[in-house]
Amino acid sequence: MNKKIGIILAVVLIAFLAMGTASAGLFDFLGGDDAASDGNDENTFIVGFDAEFPPYGYKDDSGNYVGFDLDLAKEVCKRNNWTFKAQPIDWDAKDAELDSGSIDCIWNGFTINGRENDYTWSEPYIDNKQVIVVKSDSGIKSLDDLAGKTVETQKDSSALAALQGDNKTLADTFATLTEVADYNTAFMDLESGACDAVAIDIGVAQYQVSSKDNSDDYSILDDSISSEQYGIGFKKGNDALKDQVQKTLDEMFEDGTVAKIAENYSDAGVPGSLITK
Repeated sequence: MNKKIGIILAVVLIAFLAMGTASAGLFDFLGGDDAASDGNDENTFIVGFDAEFPPYGYKDDSGNYVGFDLDLAKEVCKRNNWTFKAQPIDWDAKDAELDSGSIDCIWNGFTINGRENDYTWSEPYIDNKQVIVVKSDSGIKSLDDLAGKTVETQKDSSALAALQGDNKTLADTFATLTEVADYNTAFMDLESGACDAVAIDIGVAQYQVSSKDNSDDYSILDDSISSEQYGIGFKKGNDALKDQVQKTLDEMFEDGTVAKIAENYSDAGVPGSLITK
C-alpha cells in the first residue's frame, strides 16, 4: 500500500472513531441508551420501599406494588407532572440506595423517632405504635406473659429498636428475640409454632391478621411496647425536593385526598392513625 494512502486512511479511521465517541456522549446526554434505561431523571420520582410492609407498601396477589404510602406518592407525582416509580429495596441497604441517588426518598412506614438527624424529613403524617401479636389460644394475655417465650421481629425495625432500647428490660425476659427478614416470615413462624409472638407495627399487625381466613386465631395484646411517627425520609440536605413534596402533601390533606386514600386501608387502621393538619 502507498504510504501516503495509508496515512490518509489512518486519519479517516481516527476521525470516525472520534465522531462515534462524541455521538455516543451526545446520545447519553440527551437521555439515550443507559441514561434512559435507569429512569432516574429530574421528572421521575423514585420511591424506595420495603415490598413486604403492608399496608404501606407491598406486592398484591396480582404481583403489583400497592399500599397507602405508594398511593400517596402516586398522587404527589400526578399533581407535579412527575413520573412515579416504585423501587423495592433491601431494607438493610436503604441508606446506600438513598446516598447513591438510585432512589429519591424512603416512603414506607418510615419511622422518624431516633433517626431525626439522619435524613431530611417531611412532617410526620402517621402516629404509629409497636405491639405484640400472639395466637389466641397461646395463653399470652399481657407483656409479662412473654417471659420465657420466643419472640420474632423484622431486622432493623422500630419494634426491634424498642426492644433493644427503652424496652430492653422486657426483651431480657424472652427466651429469645429473633430477627427475621420480613413480617410474612414472622407470621408463618407464628402460625407453625416456630415462635410464640411477633413484635410489629400496629398497622401491619392489623393488616396481617385481618387478611387471614383464620383471623380469630390471632390476638393483638392491649399493651403496646412503644409509639412513633412516620415521615418521608430524603437524603440529608435535599430540602428542595422535600419542600415540594411537603407542599403537595399539605394540599392533599386540605382537600381531603389523604383521608379518602386512607379509607381504602381502614382494615389496617390507617384512617385513625393519620396526623391531621
